[in-house]
Formats: sequence, structure tokens, C-alpha cells
Amino acid sequence: MTTPKIDTEAYAFYHGMDAESLKHSFQDHLEFTLAKDRFTATDLDRFNALAHVVRDRLIERWLRTQDNYYRQDAKRVYYLSMEFLMGRTLGNSLVNLDLVEESHRAMHELGYELEALREVEWDAGLGNGGLGRLAACFLDSLATLELPGYGYGIRYEYGIFNQRIKNGYQIERPDNWLRYGNPWEIPRPQALFPVNFYGRVLQYVDQNKNLVTAWLDTTEVLAMAYDTPIPGYKSNTVNTLRLWSAKASRDFDFDYFNKGDYIGALEAKNDSETISKVLYPNDNRVSGKELRLKQEYFFVAASLQDIIRRYKKSETSFHAFSDKAAIQLNDTHPAIAIAEFMRILIDVEQVPWNLAWELTMATFGYTNHTVMPEALEKWSVPLLHKVLPRHLQIIYEINHRFLQQVRANYPNDDDRCARMSIIEEPKTTEGDKYVRMAHLAIVGSHSINGVAALHSDILKKELFQDFFEMYPERFNNKTNGITQRRWLKLCNPKLAKLITEAIGEGWAKDLFELKKLTPLAEDAEFRKKWREVKRSNKKIVADLIKGPDNLDSIFDCQIKRLHEYKRQLLNVLHVVTAYNRIRHNPHGEFTPRTVIFGGKAAPGYVMAKLIIKLINSVAEVVNNDPAVHGLLKVAFIPNYRVTLAEKLIPGSDLSEQISTAGTEASGTGNMKFALNGALTIGTLDGANIEMLEEIGEQNMFIFGLTADQIAELKPHYRPRTYSEANPELKEVLDMIGSGFFSQLERDLFQPIVSSLLDEGDRYFLLADYASYIDCQDQVAAVFRDQEEWTRRAILNVANSGKFSSDRTIQQYAEDIWGTKPISVDMATCPI
Repeated sequence: MTTPKIDTEAYAFYHGMDAESLKHSFQDHLEFTLAKDRFTATDLDRFNALAHVVRDRLIERWLRTQDNYYRQDAKRVYYLSMEFLMGRTLGNSLVNLDLVEESHRAMHELGYELEALREVEWDAGLGNGGLGRLAACFLDSLATLELPGYGYGIRYEYGIFNQRIKNGYQIERPDNWLRYGNPWEIPRPQALFPVNFYGRVLQYVDQNKNLVTAWLDTTEVLAMAYDTPIPGYKSNTVNTLRLWSAKASRDFDFDYFNKGDYIGALEAKNDSETISKVLYPNDNRVSGKELRLKQEYFFVAASLQDIIRRYKKSETSFHAFSDKAAIQLNDTHPAIAIAEFMRILIDVEQVPWNLAWELTMATFGYTNHTVMPEALEKWSVPLLHKVLPRHLQIIYEINHRFLQQVRANYPNDDDRCARMSIIEEPKTTEGDKYVRMAHLAIVGSHSINGVAALHSDILKKELFQDFFEMYPERFNNKTNGITQRRWLKLCNPKLAKLITEAIGEGWAKDLFELKKLTPLAEDAEFRKKWREVKRSNKKIVADLIKGPDNLDSIFDCQIKRLHEYKRQLLNVLHVVTAYNRIRHNPHGEFTPRTVIFGGKAAPGYVMAKLIIKLINSVAEVVNNDPAVHGLLKVAFIPNYRVTLAEKLIPGSDLSEQISTAGTEASGTGNMKFALNGALTIGTLDGANIEMLEEIGEQNMFIFGLTADQIAELKPHYRPRTYSEANPELKEVLDMIGSGFFSQLERDLFQPIVSSLLDEGDRYFLLADYASYIDCQDQVAAVFRDQEEWTRRAILNVANSGKFSSDRTIQQYAEDIWGTKPISVDMATCPI
């Protein structure tokens, strides 16, 4: 079969990378894809037309990339994650394709503005916070480094909820992000895999005396793939994010239909498709827990079938599987993949147990993202038995064989066996047994990594100490990172331009190039330009928060998921302290400050939602008190998401990274702020420690107890003694508890005060309060010297090289996955 000749001139005309080609392609899509003309087209139509223009250029590289992987028989990386917080795609794709300037010119010549069209796009909010955003950064780095990588997750119909603030309270609204369609995804109805639930297990010996296991009478759901192209930066590599959507195995049950029960027929279909309906169902009820478990198994089962299908295209036996595939579990959510892979190998492919287990351990790697035991996922044995009966059998067998190894290594140590067992015994006679998914992931993986040096040490010395003592070679650290393409080049174009003019554009692929900025920190003219960029970015933030009184104030920003351990409440205590100081000394000299909060609380997290209400109530009082006008302002920005972060971070002066030492696994918001020239106030927690090593103690503001000091204090911590010894702290707590900020409901915030004074202050806010206030005073003093502040800001950026996700992914590739780059040459890689 001969390859048809391509009219290269016409091809370039419609697929070229210059403004003229983009204009023709845009007009074609507006007319022939969207059936609109310049009179009927809306902004949404124009955005979709431009998205299709970009998508065309992605697809030609995408097809060549995938073909190249097959031709070179590449080892592929499969990244399994329940969350992918992608944000908007248009701007990121334009940056990575190096099309920003030409697209801007093309749209301008057609009478449109590129930035206005970018604002039309909805955020793909398929994640809750750092876990999902990290996964998105990793996909970007995999493609930029030309590594054969695939992301697998769920195509939630409704993403993380939209947050509204009403009377200071968080109100959740559905995030129907697919309402107007998604131009980036490609539906793959032919990539359809059955996923089974419930049923019973039958085991028998066949005529050849082999034990056969059959999983019978199951309920079947179909998983349909939707693919999104993920481009690398100035690279022809375009990898794949494959998200699964649940489809009923039949449109409706004809038994119901034939009996005239049309509602029942449709209910069965709807129940099946509920699996991919919403991110994080409320798991306070049994039904919510069951749906969550089904979601995790659903995407894992579909992904493994797809991975095995791809493997079988070139291989006839499973002996080489781990040489061709590396599967990374992003936290414990996909850990059921260990049992599912074993089920497929031994039940479906008839691979002997020992070989199947060797392949499983050689294939899987596990990334842990939490140091808090209560956050490690567990499933009750009765629930697993109901939903996945065969998998429970396999987990029991894995555990049996594993505990035999433990007993061989540590004879007569029943306590150790109980601690390490995958099955957790009930604490009471009425309680259930639980399956510890983190233990399953550790036992079934050849690599277990933390995401910051401190975090990894805590895993080895505390959380998983028994496992580390038995398998020290499996544990390693891979400090998280961020992609500088989105988190500097895209979100802060003015600063990116200033940096590029000064040191060249090499930093976009090699972040260590920023080190060349170091001598420029001493250049007064460069510092002046730097401040001009920052002021311009602060104006954008000011518009978002309805304008602070003073653009010269410290823009003090804490934007992240609302959780007690992240200690937004400690920030509030400082705000009230600052407010009191101004009230008590109206003629004093104060550094103006604008304190900006943003973040969502889980719908069922009562305390976190009450803290949001407190922030808004404090803002209401402070912002309407003429005594502090121009000196202090508080803002809570609703519906925090990737797009908002891209606007807030470049305009921030101070980054609040104040979690209790030993609780934050890594954090990546800290890295994003530092990369954009914000100074950090923080504890020695997560990646803050490594930032301190890179950036320098003199360029950060560090306060509070260390993780070791907290461990030492914890047994005899008495928070009330700190309040009684500190008049400022006592006044602040009295104001919050007595209704100063809630005049119509005076005891509204008493639960917050009680949690600190009477319920143990679990996250040591009162112990760290005085140190935090002193550190904030240092912040204010340095900020008054703008030359010194700017010098430190430049040095923060100059020393951020380590915190690129490119470095992180390179380490994963070399140390865990064993994968090599595969370059794509557009001239020699035919479609």
C-alpha cells in the first residue's frame, strides 16, 4: 500500500504556526466545525474555534508521538491518580507550542483579543488541591522531557464544587464544567472496557487439577475513554491524559421496560453512570463510602485493561511486563490496583502466583502524600467483601504470605505483625476489620517515596518504620516540583519577559538557569524594573479583591485548601492582633498590609467551614472600621482554583506556608510563590526546609517549633498556659469567643476557641503564636526597606531551580521507572 502524497503547500497553509495560517484555520473552524459566521458567533464560539486551531496542531504531533513509541518499543510510564487539577488548557498549550505571540497577532488582526478568549474557558477542576495539581505538573514535565507517559483518571462530570460565600458562609454549588462541552478531549467509544462489581466467587478444580476461580453474578459497568493531548514545551512530544467515564452496559434493563417500569429501567442506567458523576462524594455515609470505593476500582480496572491491551500488541507472554510498563500510584487511592493486577494475572491470564507477584512488585511504585495516620485510606472488610469479593480474597492471600515473611524475619514478635498486617483487627468486639490500603501499596511495590525530605524521614522513622526496617531499599525521597511553564511563563508574562531579557530563555527548560539572576539582585536599575512588574501584578490582584486602600501595602497571601493543620486560623489570630495594635495605638507607625485568603473546605468539614465564616466576619469588622483604613484590609476570595492562583501568586509579596511542623507532606504552593518573587513566612515543614537550604535563611522568615520539638512537647502540652501568659493572645481569643466578630450570634465562634483552649489545640497554634507574631513584625520591618525586600525577592527566584517538576520527574525516571526519552522528529515520523 502506497502512502498518499500530501499537498505540502496546502498543509502548511492550514497547519502552519504563523499568524496567517492560524487565521485561516480559525475562520475554517468557526464556519465548518461550529457552523457560525462573524455575525452569529459568540465569545464561546470564538474560544472553541481557537481551541480547535490549537488542537489540530497538537493532534498531528500526538499521532506521531504515539506511533513513535510503538516503533521504538518504548517502556511507558502510567501515572494513576484520582485527581488531575488541570485548570485551563488554551494558554498552557499556546506556551508549550510556542504559539503565544503568533496567536495574539492572529486574533488581534481578526478583531479579537487573545486574553479575552482565554477568559471564556472553564477550569477543568478535576481535583481538590495539591495532589491533583502535582499530577498536572508531572504530565507537563513528562512530555517536556520526552518521556513516554500516560495519565489515567476519572472524567468527573462535576468537578470540585463551585464555592460561593453567602453571609460569610461557604455554600457549595455543582461545578458543571462540561456544560458547554470540552474542545480538548477526544471521545474514544471504541476504547470501552467492562468493570465488574458485587457478585460471588466460585472456586473449583478443573480436569487438569488446576484451581480455577470464577467471579460470577456481577454487576457490569462500562468504562469509556476520553483522551486529552498533553504537549511538552518546545518539543514535538504530545502525551496522553486518558480519563474514564462510566456508561451503563445497556441503555436500560429490558426486564423493567417490558413490565412497564420505565422509571426502574432508567434508574439502573443512572446508577451505573453515577460512578463518574462527581469528584469526592460525601463519605460520611455508607453509600458515599461505597461510591468512593467503586470510583477507585472503576478507573484502576479500566486503566489496567488498557495498559495490558497496549502491552499485548507487541508481547505474547507477561515475563517482560515490568520491562515495558511502570505504574505509579499517586497516593493510596489507586492502591486497589495491586489486587486487581494480581486478579487479572492469576484468574484471567493463568500466570502462576509467584511470577504474578514478582511482576506486580517490579511494575508498581507508590507515592505517599500524607504523614497523618487518619488520612491513610482504609476500607472495611464487609464493604470490600460486598463490592469486590474476589479482591478481598486476594488481599487476604497477599497478607498471609507477607506475614509469613515478617514472622521469619522477626520471630515471636506478634505486635510487629499486628502493626504491619494489611488487615487491621477491630478495636472492639462489635467493630469491623479494615484493609489498610497504604500497607497493600507498600507490600506490592518496589518503590515507596515521600515528596519532601522531612516527609520521607517521617515515613521511615515513624509512620512506616516497621516496613522501612524490613525493606530499607524500597524507600526513597522525590521532592515535589512545579512546572515553570505554567507557574511563571504563562501566569506572570511580565516577570518572565524581564527575566528572559536579562539571562535568556533557557530557564523555561532548565530552571537552574535562574541562578544567573543572582548578581542582578545587586543592580539598582534591575530592582526598579522588578518592582514595576510586581506593582503591575498587584493591580490585577487589587481588582480581584475590589481594590485595597493601598497598593504599597504588603500583599500577604494564604491560598490553599482549608484544613486545620494548614493553620489559616493562626493567620486570623495575627490579623486580629494587628487590628488591635492599630486600635490601641492610633498614632503608631504601622506597615500597611492586605491579607488575602482563598480556599475551599470539604463540604462535611464543619470546623474548616466555621473558620471560613470567621475570616469573613473579621474582614467585615476590619474593613469597615475607619480607624484602620489604609493600614489593614482582609479579603477572602471565593471559589479558589487554578485560574485564580495564576492571578494571585504573581501579585503577592508574602507567602504564608505556616502548617504545623511535621504535618505537610511537601506543599507546592510555597514553590509557586517563591518562583514569582514572593517571600515566604513559614515553619520548618514539608518542602519549606529544602527551600530554606536553597534560598537561604536570610531570604525567608522562619518561625515556630520544629517537628522534633512538637513531638517532645506533645505529651505535656497545655495550650491554656500560653494564652494566660500572653495578654495579646488572650485578648484575641476573648474577642473571637465572646462575639466581637459575631454580634448577632455571640457564641458562634466559641467552638473555635474551645478547640484551642479546651480540646488540646491539636496543631499547636498557641505554642507557635508568639513566634509567628514576632516573625510578622520582622516581615513588616524588612518590607519598609523596598530595596532590601526586592533584593531578597530576586534571590528567591534565582534559587528556585531545584523546585521544577522537570527535576522531580527526571529523578522518578532514573531511580524508579527506568524509562528513557523518545524524541519525535516531525520530518521523519510519518503519521
